[in-house]
Amino acid sequence: MDFLYFLLIGAISGWLAGQIWKGAGFGIIGNIIVGIIGGFVGGWLAGKFGIGGGGLLWQIIIAVAGAWLLLLIISLIKKQ
Repeated sequence: MDFLYFLLIGAISGWLAGQIWKGAGFGIIGNIIVGIIGGFVGGWLAGKFGIGGGGLLWQIIIAVAGAWLLLLIISLIKKQ
């Protein structure tokens, strides 16, 4: 069941990050991948900065922030 939550949070956060970034995502599979990687990035950064929470909404916010950062890095790489 935890794996399904992980995928659901990844899908939601990837979609939200795509909407925030340029108004479009990468499709459902791409959004899940960006969201999952973003969740790892966001969780790692939140741990480094000592900020934390525990609820589902907090996990989504952290994953969206990480996914947005990942999209920023991808766009910088694509420009070159």
